[in-house]
This record gives sequence, structure tokens and C-alpha cells, in this order.
Amino acid sequence: MSSLHRRHLAVSPDWLALYYKDPLEITHGEGRHVWDADGRRYLDFFGGILTTMTAHALPEVTKAVSEQAGRIIHSSTLYLNRSMVELAERVATLSGIPDARVFFTTSGTEANDTALLLATAYRRSNQILAMRNSYHGRSFSAVSITGNAAWSPTNLSPLQTLYVHGGVRTRGPYAHLGDAEFIAACVADLEDLLGHTREPAALIAEPIQGVGGFTSPPDGLYAAFRRVLDRHGLLWISDEVQTGWGRTGEHFWGWQAHGENGPPDILTFAKGIGNGMSIGGVVARADVMNCLDANSISTFGGSPVTMAAGLANLSYLLEHDLQGNARRVGGLLIERLRAIGAASQCVREVRGRGLMIGIELVEPGTDEANPRAATAVLEAAREGGLLIGKGGGHNTSVLRIAPPLTLTVAEAEEGAKILAEALRSVA
Repeated sequence: MSSLHRRHLAVSPDWLALYYKDPLEITHGEGRHVWDADGRRYLDFFGGILTTMTAHALPEVTKAVSEQAGRIIHSSTLYLNRSMVELAERVATLSGIPDARVFFTTSGTEANDTALLLATAYRRSNQILAMRNSYHGRSFSAVSITGNAAWSPTNLSPLQTLYVHGGVRTRGPYAHLGDAEFIAACVADLEDLLGHTREPAALIAEPIQGVGGFTSPPDGLYAAFRRVLDRHGLLWISDEVQTGWGRTGEHFWGWQAHGENGPPDILTFAKGIGNGMSIGGVVARADVMNCLDANSISTFGGSPVTMAAGLANLSYLLEHDLQGNARRVGGLLIERLRAIGAASQCVREVRGRGLMIGIELVEPGTDEANPRAATAVLEAAREGGLLIGKGGGHNTSVLRIAPPLTLTVAEAEEGAKILAEALRSVA
């Protein structure tokens, strides 16, 4: 055990998770690579949990941060902030929500917490619909709507949560159905649920479930849900903390795969927009955003430094068509991983979109989740020079692959080769 690891254990909570038997200290990064304290280089396929979205040490972002820090670091939302207004204008336009208002926070957790506050105040209901296998953050309200027991440490809650079918396509009671029948069954379940309860405030859903193992429903499910929600006057909150900014390749936002009946009423974002800086936020229709009848501010949300980073990062992402790169390189990577998975008895499914890919591992010849194998592959990939993540619902048995969106074809091929070796080593 390293001295830093011992010091960490002495001052940190027992529940603060670390990857690897011998935890890694990352000292610096460049592009799609990071280095540890021993000077070893790794290809990074997890990006600090999908947060280093563009590249490590991206010159445009580091320059913007440095220049802004040299002028002023902090002021709070009590004062006008040009960078915050400019970024809000761009996010409002990109969101697709009409007459949109934007509120910046410091994290996805805080963004979802704010969305729940808005929805419950607007609808005067403390009841929330959430998806099974979901994750929305670590605040008291966010864990109370998280449909994943491994990440929800308490049954106490300020909200009453009802869980809906549909977030996981290949498991559960409707897995055997075709896509159209799957959607119809989930809609019927939602209709039935609403017939047995008082009117909720909103449905919150990740278009692709992140911590849940990059699971998703067929395209159009949330559009079909939207028809039901509209009939009951319920709001739709799209949690885009992991799916936003073009990561899925096909769409800029995850909700657009379900956009037949229009955009969500509330959209939350975080992670990648800051490329490592602490940015989160909420976009909502003006009538929803303005429904609060008390004053509020954010001390650190929308800070001059993080807004400068967000503006520089968003500009780079759009100017270099990183959504297109995620579609092209991600498509190639998924093909390679599916070919590798077909040769492994441990791989149940390779799924995902763009550069958001999950590999679900099972006990050979069964559908039983295999968290032991996931941990072993994580370790073996590190030994091979590749960093990946893991997740999953009932058991942590899904490898999570989400590289920076500037990933090259050569790096995708290199990462796939390392993963193939890692999977073979535990088969």
C-alpha cells in the first residue's frame, strides 16, 4: 500500500470508493492520455467519469482558464457576469427548449436537485416518477429518486418516488418483446401506475443510463411517455449529465432520440461542458424556471473561471464537429468491441451509442451478472495501459467506456486491442 493510500484511508469516509487494488494517483494528462505518479502512461477511456469530454490539457480551455484567473476568479451571481450570460445564451439556444432560462450550478447532482425543486414547486406535488436502474446524483433528494440500490444509501426521502419500466431494454419483464411492443407495454405500465396514485410532479429520466451501465430503451419511448405526461399535466425532466454535448454521436442531446413530441420541459447538464471544470446547470421553460416565489443565488455556480472554460470548450466542440467524431470513431469502436465480445463467453452484450459504450459481463453460459469478472477486466486493462470504468444495476458487472470526444481511430484500435487481451485473461 502506498503512503498516499494510507493517508487517504486515514482521513476519508469508508464509503468513498477507489478503483483498483493498488489505487492510482493521476498526476497529469494530455490529449487522450494520462500519467501516474510513477510516470506510466495510460490511454484514458473514462475521462474522469465522462467529464474530460474534449481532451486533457486542451490548450484552448487551459488558456481561457488561465487568462480569466489572472483577471478575477470569483464574484457570485449577485453581480453581472459576461461569460455566464454568453454561455447561458448558447446553451439556451442549443437546448431546443422554447423561451428557455438557464441556471448554473457546480455539479450534475446540484442541477438535478434544482430541477426537482422546480418541478415540485411548479406542480405543487412532492411525488416524482423515476426510471428503474437510474442514477441522478448524491444529494439527499437525488439519491431518493435513484433506482439503483448500490448508489442510494437511505430510504429516507423528501420525495415520494414511483419507479417506471423502460430504462433497460434487454432485462426485465418486457425484454422478450420487440421494440414497438416494448414501448407499448411500458406506456401501459405508466398509464396503470398513474391510475393508482395522486398526480406526480414530473418524470425524470436519463436517455442513456450512466451508472446503470449505459442501458437505454428503444428510440421513441420517452416521446410515447410524453403523450401520457402531457395529458396529465406532468413535466418531463431529461437528465443529460452524461448524454449531452454530442457524446452519443447521433444527437447533440440524448432526448433527441425521443423528440417526436418536442423537447423536455426541463433539461439538466454537467460533466463534459467544463472539460474538467466544475459546471452543472438547468434549462427550463421560463414559466417553470420562474415559478419559485423566494429569492435565490448561487455562490459558486456560474463562476467567471468555469464559465470561461465552458465557453472555450463548447466553441472547440462545435468548431471541430466532435459530435461527428463521436459518431464515426465510436461506431468503429463499437464494431470492434462487438467482434471481441462475440468471442468471449463472459460478454452478454456490447451496447451504446457514439463514445458511450457498455460491455455487460455474465457468468459463462448464463445471464447471471458477473461483477468479479468486471473487476478483473478493469485491473487487467490498467495493466495493459488502459483506464475504463464500471457500473451496472443489480450488480456492478458492466464495463463503461467513454473516451474524450477527440479520440482518434488509431487510439480506438489500441484501446480495443487492450480490452481484448483483458477479456481473454479472465475468460
